[in-house]
Amino acid sequence: MTITFQQLVFYTFSALAILSAIMVIASQNPVKAVLFLVFSFFCTAGLWMLLESEFLSIVLVLVYVGAVMVLFLFVVMMLDIEVDDLKTPFVKHWPIGLVIAAIMVGLMLIIVGKQHFGIDQVPIPEALPKDYSHVKALAMVLYSDYLLPFEIAGVILLVAMIAAIGLTFRGPRDSKTQNVSLQTQVTKQQRLTIVKMASEGAPK
Repeated sequence: MTITFQQLVFYTFSALAILSAIMVIASQNPVKAVLFLVFSFFCTAGLWMLLESEFLSIVLVLVYVGAVMVLFLFVVMMLDIEVDDLKTPFVKHWPIGLVIAAIMVGLMLIIVGKQHFGIDQVPIPEALPKDYSHVKALAMVLYSDYLLPFEIAGVILLVAMIAAIGLTFRGPRDSKTQNVSLQTQVTKQQRLTIVKMASEGAPK
């Protein structure tokens, strides 16, 4: 059985993505865990590029790797995290976590299996023409069939952003700000004060 170059790239990206995802939860250093998660996103972007979903691949790199994960990395680096204190509750409850992980793996093997996602179940997609635009096709579906869910998601994100700002706002601080109403009530005597000073060398 010969393996094509596309299959080799697919298996390489898949293995690296799984390995980096395991290292995210197995790494003891939070900074290294974030870096492994960034690498996992890069591998996933490569898989999406193989599926001819170049828009989703670029968005994953630009948005998650370029913005969200960099923000997480700076937050983790600035926080003084005690790794031993974080590991204590996980070590104490590791049997429950192991059972839940086994259940999750079993459910994934049942749902994502050959009987549902096998080669004989899913037909091989036809090759797309050269002038095909994945961005245009995604936009047509998003802004026609799923316009209402898209708008609802935007409103929910806006409400969440306003709520986050409201929860973190601590009121006005002692900062230098302008008060227009008080500025217009000032008289010329308050604005200008003439002070007479004797020149140097002049008799007092």
